[in-house]
Amino acid sequence: MSAAERSAAETAAIGAAAGAAEALGAGAAGRRGVLAPRGAPIELRGIVKRYGAMTAVDAVSLAIAAGEFVSFLGPSGSGKTTTLLMIAGFVAPNAGAILLGGADITRLPPYRRNIGMVYQSYALFPHMTVARNIAFPLRMRGMRKAEIRRRTERVLGLVRLEGFEDRLPNQLSGGQQQRVALARALVFEPPLLLMDEPLGALDKKLREELQVEIKRIQREIRSTVVYVTHDQEEALSMSDRVVVMNRGRIEQVGSPSELYERPRTRFVADFLGAANFLEAEIIRRDGTALLRTRNGTLLEATLPEGAVFGGSALVAIRPERVRLGAASPLPEGWRAARVVESSYHGNTQRFQVALDSGDRLTAFRPNTGEPPAPPGTAVAVRWEARDAWVIPQREDA
Repeated sequence: MSAAERSAAETAAIGAAAGAAEALGAGAAGRRGVLAPRGAPIELRGIVKRYGAMTAVDAVSLAIAAGEFVSFLGPSGSGKTTTLLMIAGFVAPNAGAILLGGADITRLPPYRRNIGMVYQSYALFPHMTVARNIAFPLRMRGMRKAEIRRRTERVLGLVRLEGFEDRLPNQLSGGQQQRVALARALVFEPPLLLMDEPLGALDKKLREELQVEIKRIQREIRSTVVYVTHDQEEALSMSDRVVVMNRGRIEQVGSPSELYERPRTRFVADFLGAANFLEAEIIRRDGTALLRTRNGTLLEATLPEGAVFGGSALVAIRPERVRLGAASPLPEGWRAARVVESSYHGNTQRFQVALDSGDRLTAFRPNTGEPPAPPGTAVAVRWEARDAWVIPQREDA
């Protein structure tokens, strides 16, 4: 989705909220909108979105459990934000169904879905104080002043903004504004919370702090969260499950450790951190597989359960699993290699090494204070068979 499309969607969200009172009538949101409890399950059944000849989302199906934190992860144009906007109701699917708490909401307008949403741009009303911004959804629902005050005070404590009630958005830092946006999305206790790259505009340190805060709040209130991001570390550190999308389709769904340690496609392995890829021929499949690379390197690797292979395969090895040691004397079970390039990254040192066969690998070594090995240095390398993971070759990969 382009920046213009994203901005238009955010503007539509504000417009939908502002028009909700007139459309529903005071207090009618609860009667005519979705009545699912906070932390409701959501299910996508084959949803499709096309823009002319271009398919943005292609038959995406997914069941998200009540209280689960699920992140949609992928590059720009992968369909993750379009999927989120279809759940929110700002984009209509061409096919498929969306169920929230068991109720079909596919054709409901946004204001009747009763879903909370947090954007990257905060989308706060600049002329309203923090308290009035947070209370806005409650006023739209015609709640009594005492209940509005009680809920606003509670959610201010939840996001740790007590004492900021009378400030305007331009008097807050970026992190504080995002907390206000989160509080506003939570104050009416929605069955589902959608978050569209909410931390993308913040610096790295603040982003990491708010990741911890969002997870703390989500655990405390047991809300169901669908979170869109292009940041791999963010998705891995925050999510119960991650949905990796590519070209409008789901590549793989799983826990962060499952996706990182056992990717099912080259795209997933490459997108979720750095990886070494070796094209190889399968020689033996007995427990662990024995393979030979094009350059003649023999290696043992782990086969995914139930996968079907031909004679060739792709082996993925994470750089942090490639160990480096002294070349002389060459330890048993290690391989001779030579440093091609080395670089310093603060907490890690990174090396590209060439095996005697000619195969090249990237290795990450924790910074223990040792000086980086310069190019040309003879080294020994080793990795375990469990850390070499075989990926089936795909025609469309």
